[in-house]
Amino acid sequence: MRYDDDLIEQSDELEPFAPLDPLPPEGEPPPRRRWIKKRYVAAGIVAFFMLLLGWLAITAPLSRSLQPIAPPSITLVADDGTPIARKGALVAQPVKLSELPKHVPNAFIAIEDRRYYSHWGVDPIGIARAAWHNLLAGGVREGGSTITQQLAKGVFLSNDRSFGRKGREALIAFWLEAWLTKQEILERYLSNVYFGDNVYGIRAAARHYFSREPEDLTIGQAALLAGLVKAPSRLAPTHNLSGARARGRVVLQAMADAGFITQKQAHSQPPVRLKVRHEAEMPTGTYFADWVMPAARDQAGAVYERQDIQTTLDNRLQKLAEAAVRRGAIRGAQMALVAMRPDGRVVAMVGGRDYGDSPFNRVTQARRQPGSTFKLFVYLAAIRAGMTPDSTVLDKPVTIDGWSPTNSDGRYLGEIPLRRAFARSSNVAAVRLADQVGRKAVIQAARDLGITSPLADTPSLALGTSGVTLLELTSAYAAVAGNNLPVRAYGLPKEQQGWIATLWNRPKRLSGRERDMLLDLLSATVERGTGRNAQLAVDAFGKTGTTQDARDALFIGFAGDLVVGVWVGRDDNQPMPGLAGGGMPARVWRDFMSHAVPGAAIQAPEPVDEDPEPVIQVDENGIDGSVAVGPVQFGVSADGDGVTLSAHPNEALPPPPESRMLPPDQPDPDDEPPRL
Repeated sequence: MRYDDDLIEQSDELEPFAPLDPLPPEGEPPPRRRWIKKRYVAAGIVAFFMLLLGWLAITAPLSRSLQPIAPPSITLVADDGTPIARKGALVAQPVKLSELPKHVPNAFIAIEDRRYYSHWGVDPIGIARAAWHNLLAGGVREGGSTITQQLAKGVFLSNDRSFGRKGREALIAFWLEAWLTKQEILERYLSNVYFGDNVYGIRAAARHYFSREPEDLTIGQAALLAGLVKAPSRLAPTHNLSGARARGRVVLQAMADAGFITQKQAHSQPPVRLKVRHEAEMPTGTYFADWVMPAARDQAGAVYERQDIQTTLDNRLQKLAEAAVRRGAIRGAQMALVAMRPDGRVVAMVGGRDYGDSPFNRVTQARRQPGSTFKLFVYLAAIRAGMTPDSTVLDKPVTIDGWSPTNSDGRYLGEIPLRRAFARSSNVAAVRLADQVGRKAVIQAARDLGITSPLADTPSLALGTSGVTLLELTSAYAAVAGNNLPVRAYGLPKEQQGWIATLWNRPKRLSGRERDMLLDLLSATVERGTGRNAQLAVDAFGKTGTTQDARDALFIGFAGDLVVGVWVGRDDNQPMPGLAGGGMPARVWRDFMSHAVPGAAIQAPEPVDEDPEPVIQVDENGIDGSVAVGPVQFGVSADGDGVTLSAHPNEALPPPPESRMLPPDQPDPDDEPPRL
């Protein structure tokens, strides 16, 4: 019993137990689980806002609001400084709010966002008021977007009218208000808002409409500009002065209602008069301008002021090219011409007969079969394999992989020198050579000279059946002319490279043997082959090309320091019977070069009293000789290309042909027959 008493006495000295938590009602989680759940919810909210901030930082970088909202106006000028085209919006440097008269920003605040200084980017009161007014009007008559929202929409978002876009607009508006001051937001808004007439920003608008700076705007002028924001295209004062003035009076009354000006000032403003800066009439697009504009934009960068960008275009040569294309026009056909220096500097470009009718550039955008102009690469591969222009090749029918090419006239001359095979553009000889040296060697030769388009490794490769652009084909011939390869055509002056870069980027060259032999072949084509219509008073080198069924006809060649390519064909790729590279393309080429290259035009000799007797030689290879008609002595030959009539290089040539309108199905009687 004593033991039990001791226990009782000790128990009286023990601390009382802490009361236990009551059991939670049935169906509720215990407190610890509720606490964990709250942590997850909080973490989810934080993660959401972090993702939102990341999205805003990527979608709406604040620096973008400092850049012009539209590409600035760029004037492209020729190499002599003559303007040739202008593209882009009228923009100018941003304004500083502290330098503007107070009535300028107040005009915009009064009409666009009267509660601007009291909201955080979105104005619920303004939204409710606009919704009520629209409901009473039975349509959308008033918007609820704040100035901050308008900046967000104009700089960061597209023009779609979905609820999703309005939500993004509100989020970006909050973002802008959180990181920028009200003054900064208003400055960026005024510097980017659209005022019609392709004018962005109040500085450009003040200059365009009033020929003054925004710091000098009157109350009436500021009100008129602020009124344009609602419907800039419809209210542009150059087209709708009465509407712009009426809207300006609404802005003046709003300024008076907001206390920015007095009622007397609002009613005493005289009608605003325009003093528009009229820009010199200039095309906004040409074939050449469209080609170089992306590079010009990159060179200009993100700037507000308009810029003049110098190009490589030679204004005189461009006019000569356009005239030559006009004179060589064939009804139903398109024509393209590009002229460059041997280093690839483009000095003239005509991408079609009329840019207004079709801005599609057939020099840079159209991939057409080059026909026999591709044989340049076949013969370069043959020369690299050890052959020479005096080496022989069989001009006889051949079948390769079940395919049998033919010469267009059905004539085959047997064993002939490469020089003659190239000059008369023998198809079977080219196919035999490509098969002999290997088509991969032909493709490599084309790549070395700058051809980048895909090339099909098939037996017909030698006849130019893989599409290329006229620009890259002409650049390949420029590589031969200047002996720098590959040549990349360019339309903006190149920057000077340092000596290290010059050494590192040193171009490859043809060997002396390769280039001399190619010049031999190209000269033979012009002197006594299919390119006789391209003869000049100076050394000329080139190659004709005609695709199957006369769908495309080309002449590519060079003389002096100019390399020129001419293409003729139809956009729908339909055949043009009678069309051939040695016909109209060669004559247009000669027409242009006769005026472009000093001393190239062939002068007519002194008239003679009577015509000399024709001198005609007939042998097993065909007919060759000359015949005189009046003061002009012509060469006559008949070989694998059919009958060719041309003037001798040391005699007179007929003048460049005038434009002749032929029915689409009637061949030009002077054109050579088509060849595959």
